[in-house]
Amino acid sequence: MSLKCNIKIWLLPLLLLLPVVASSQERKVMNRPYIDDRVWHYGFSLGLNYQDLNIINNGYPHITEDGNLEYWYADVASYTPGFSVGILGELKLSENLALRIIPTMYFGDKQTVFSEQLSGMKKEQVIRSTYMAVPFDLKISAPRFNNYRPYIMAGLSPTVDLTVKTQKEILVKRMDCMFEIGMGMDLYYPYFKLIPELKFCFGLSDILQNKRDDLTDATLLKYTQSISSIHNRMIVLTLYFE
Repeated sequence: MSLKCNIKIWLLPLLLLLPVVASSQERKVMNRPYIDDRVWHYGFSLGLNYQDLNIINNGYPHITEDGNLEYWYADVASYTPGFSVGILGELKLSENLALRIIPTMYFGDKQTVFSEQLSGMKKEQVIRSTYMAVPFDLKISAPRFNNYRPYIMAGLSPTVDLTVKTQKEILVKRMDCMFEIGMGMDLYYPYFKLIPELKFCFGLSDILQNKRDDLTDATLLKYTQSISSIHNRMIVLTLYFE
């Protein structure tokens, strides 16, 4: 399944909400009408994520022991859904603007496939990641209508990968910072507020570890040498509960 197809699937829950909002033309009884007047909001989150890598190959020519040339290219072959859990803290800055701090754990993996251009040989590596992230996001909300309030958000998320493995074809750096952008909707219920959100995350730094002092098998170095840079990417569908 392609990433483009996955994006369409993840957009479906939010698109299904649009007819509900469009049909709400008359004013109704507002649930928890004063909840947005509080300066500080808090809650927790559960979510799904698709982790991806933007790999830039360089066509490095590797010379084998028998004098042949090999040209290896890497790509993420498939996407496996992971899950996330987090804690939400939201500070009201104005009527339509809020600052959110959301310490979150993301669990997932990426299946990377190396292909040799001339011979067709393939080599696979599953990169499992557990990200500890602390996003700082600005949330810009539309005026509330009945029990719905759509919003857009953007921010930065310092991230640490807690499960980096050495002695592999690719070694990634532990530290990164991601730019986040997304959209969601506050849904007001009598006893709580539910917030579905879809966001896209883009790593700002090159996480490829070029210096491979960890390798005891020198034949694995050719995979690192064939790559110019790697950047994290991730799609996250989250449900916040306040």
